[in-house]
Amino acid sequence: MKTVTTTADRQDERLQDRAGLAGAVTDVIERARGGDLGVIPVVVGLVVIWTVLQVLNPIFLSSANLVNLTLESAAVGIIALGVVCVLLVGQIDLSVGSVSGLSGAVLAVLFVSEGLPVWLAIAASVLMGAAVGWLYGQLFNRFGVPSFVITLAGLLGFLGLQLYVLGAKGSINLPFDSGLVNFAQLDFVPAWLSYTFAVVAAVWLFASGFLHAQQRRKAGLSARTVTALAVRSAALLVVLAFVVWYLGQTRGVGWMFVFFVALVLIMHYLLSRTKWGRAVYAVGGNVEAARRAGINVRAIYTSVFVLCSTFAAVGGILAAARLAAANQSSGGGDVNLNAIAAAVIGGTSLFGGRGTAFGALLGVIVIQSISSGLTLLNLDSSIRFVVTGVVLLLAVVVDSVSRRSRTSHGRA
Repeated sequence: MKTVTTTADRQDERLQDRAGLAGAVTDVIERARGGDLGVIPVVVGLVVIWTVLQVLNPIFLSSANLVNLTLESAAVGIIALGVVCVLLVGQIDLSVGSVSGLSGAVLAVLFVSEGLPVWLAIAASVLMGAAVGWLYGQLFNRFGVPSFVITLAGLLGFLGLQLYVLGAKGSINLPFDSGLVNFAQLDFVPAWLSYTFAVVAAVWLFASGFLHAQQRRKAGLSARTVTALAVRSAALLVVLAFVVWYLGQTRGVGWMFVFFVALVLIMHYLLSRTKWGRAVYAVGGNVEAARRAGINVRAIYTSVFVLCSTFAAVGGILAAARLAAANQSSGGGDVNLNAIAAAVIGGTSLFGGRGTAFGALLGVIVIQSISSGLTLLNLDSSIRFVVTGVVLLLAVVVDSVSRRSRTSHGRA
């Protein structure tokens, strides 16, 4: 039988021919031209922000300041990770700050006032967060109340509940010698284990990429070569080893930041390699098409609301541990806005269907870099809000432009 070579086959052959490092760069450029910018804007923005702040204050990129930056990023970053999940389906959660503050208050009351074991207090706080997300899902699915209205009501209601739980004192201190406080403030990964994590991450990247490439070849699709995978993994190893070495000049890598990165990796796997993750992107891209494809849309909405509130609760616990206290201002101020801004700045689309778990990591580093840099410059907090707002606006503009470019490119 004569084999017919289609245009798609010829394109796949060309992709396989250039599957090396140069080909990978070319593919990134072509995707960018098509409107798929990925993490390019946030990486470029981060480089610009770091360069400017380092020029203005040479202390900014010091090892000591970067260690503090990673620790301060963890709590809000975990909250932002939950916001990413909700944004992927085209919804929003405005109550993550209030839920995180309530979680910290519940933890403090159960652990300090009631004398329960810390692990039981943590479990109760996390379950409380999951219950909030489940409630949001039911209100959204059964009554059709917009997520904006549901979570805005939650923002106000759970803030009031937080004040009620804390009582007349308004503040409860956590024991400085507790394992939770040590985890958030004083526990750092040994140097040898940090380098081991770097090696494991590089090996995992190569192994997962190799298996994914094999699956694509079996399906007759283009795939990266072993050389390209090895170069990518080696580059990651070099970067991670340098980060570990540089942070190790002072205190090293905090366990709390490692916990945050681990959650990012878990969510990245769930979103990119599981049926549930594909369903999340499908619902965010086109709800009606996802429903006709047999996806349980209601279950997907409930799952992302539960994840968002659960991550908010975990972030609230870590924020309380970092401060060694839970008070009336926990989860307030700019926590709510910073978490949402971090998700959007990290590349998660407000229109749904596009974004990654790594967006929470990159976005919160941008937010925290601005805060840390302006604090070192002794500038008023008003300047920080203005700069953060401008960066957020630019991120949304880039998202809108790239979305329009993808639409026009698809029509062409």
